[in-house]
Amino acid sequence: MGIDIVNVLSAFMILFAVIDITGSIPIILDLKKKSGHIAAFKATIVAFGIMLAFLFLGERLLGVFGVDIESFAIAGAFVMFLIGLEMVMGVEFFKYDTPGGASIVPIAFPLIAGAGSITSVISLKAVYSNLEITSALILNMIVVFVVLKSTHLVEKLLGETGIYILKKIFGVILLAISVKLFLDNTGIDLKNVG
Repeated sequence: MGIDIVNVLSAFMILFAVIDITGSIPIILDLKKKSGHIAAFKATIVAFGIMLAFLFLGERLLGVFGVDIESFAIAGAFVMFLIGLEMVMGVEFFKYDTPGGASIVPIAFPLIAGAGSITSVISLKAVYSNLEITSALILNMIVVFVVLKSTHLVEKLLGETGIYILKKIFGVILLAISVKLFLDNTGIDLKNVG
């Protein structure tokens, strides 16, 4: 089976938009401040492994645990909601005293390999080959690694005040995204309530 470069680039752009690693920079900076260190390579490899597992095993993997994609997405929404609360309220729900700190949870999952990106990987199988999706994932993981590795440059550029402001703004955005993810996967339509 051949590989179409246009398909790879299309799949790359879709996954890039869903993963949104550049939009997660304020969250990553906040987590780095709390945990002291982000293992960029480790977080990238774990996120890649999770998405690759879902590409090839998908819903069967969740089925082993009796979990569907919607439930998985709702669980991811709860984790994202708590991260958003931490950013906005200045409270701490997660402890980052383990080796690697926040590199695996919540950076590799659910920020990079979250419910949205996992669902997208599974959905892309309807249009693209596994080889094309894998290639798009590799390209995205290169971008993720570069962003995670260069957070110190962003810190220098923005300064403490800039990071504080971004943290609050993106905390509210993250709360809104998590609520939307929750509502989308529970089938609740707020427009028709009441």
